[in-house]
Amino acid sequence: MARLFFALWPDDRARDALGARAREIAGRCGGRPVPAPNLHLTLVFLGEVDPARIGALRRAADGVAGRTFDLGLDCIGGFRRAGVAWAGCRHPPAQLLALQAELDRRIREGGFSPDERAFAPHLTLARRVREPVEPEDVEPVSWPVRAFALVESARDAGAYRRLGEWLLGGGTT
Repeated sequence: MARLFFALWPDDRARDALGARAREIAGRCGGRPVPAPNLHLTLVFLGEVDPARIGALRRAADGVAGRTFDLGLDCIGGFRRAGVAWAGCRHPPAQLLALQAELDRRIREGGFSPDERAFAPHLTLARRVREPVEPEDVEPVSWPVRAFALVESARDAGAYRRLGEWLLGGGTT
């Protein structure tokens, strides 16, 4: 089985800034920073999927007609029960919400059962945090979102492998 999700990846500049923020937050709350190359914003989490069904996920993503947008992460907070600190956006762009909703709908129509939790756009900065991270506004870290990706999580290696990428406005890379 493959552990899969669809996500947005920050560009190099934003990834570097978010990596620095992850180290700062982890130091402040006693957590472990997410390595900069692994920083992403999950759109739809699928969990364990039979690798034979990856083609169906690709076809579902092919039909998504999202528009490009700029994403700015302007606040931080934490999920106490999960033990994570995150970066989020106070006012998610309409294009982000539309992209996530369309992708989720198409995946469900394809016979998949993604995570049922309501979409709360965030990027995990640190894991295993020991001190609560109170919500606060921060200097925004922004990047132009031009694509989304289907990703496999390799649990034992702690790394991610992109299985496909789709340009917003149509097309794949």
